[in-house]
Amino acid sequence: MPFNHNDHYHGQLLRQVPNGCRKALDVGCGTGEFARRLAAKGIDVDAIDASEEALETARARSAGHTVDYRHADVTTIDLPGGHYDYISCLASIHHVPFETVAALREALSPDGVLAILGCYRESWPADLPVSLAAVPANAAARLAVAAWEKGSAAAGAGRTRLHGPMDAPAMGPSMTLAEVRREAARLLPGCGVRRRLFWRYLLVYRNSPI
Repeated sequence: MPFNHNDHYHGQLLRQVPNGCRKALDVGCGTGEFARRLAAKGIDVDAIDASEEALETARARSAGHTVDYRHADVTTIDLPGGHYDYISCLASIHHVPFETVAALREALSPDGVLAILGCYRESWPADLPVSLAAVPANAAARLAVAAWEKGSAAAGAGRTRLHGPMDAPAMGPSMTLAEVRREAARLLPGCGVRRRLFWRYLLVYRNSPI
């Protein structure tokens, strides 16, 4: 089924973009869907990913969008200090040591925002109520998207897929939500971490100057 959990939260991530944002970095951009949405807002976007295959797909889909795609590992790339007004990580931070967020913090401009849509490892019984609620909601969303696409196919040309397939490689998270909150409080003082329904959390950190 084509329903994509990460795409589902694009709206929430876009609402975190600060006013006057000029330069953004999308970490683990995959096939570039969110990077393109940032570029559509008139933002100059750098997008990095460790998968060259995913980047090839991103470039092929990005005609008309000003996104600079780079094949890079966020744990080793030399990010310019104080450079980005907005940094996004969509389901990518669990692929690297969580301490990587410290380097992303240093790359933020004054009042810059780091927004992470993260995956967490379920912990029982703490996560049971949300997981039980997510299962039927997930099934309903998949059926709704499938019905939309069936209708699009029947209508013929001029309508496009609501969600594309996830082409980038994926791995499971190792940190529970409680562990994420603990490490985030240490590395990103003052950040907020909110649980989202589809096995995700939203972390938002603003680099407010003292």
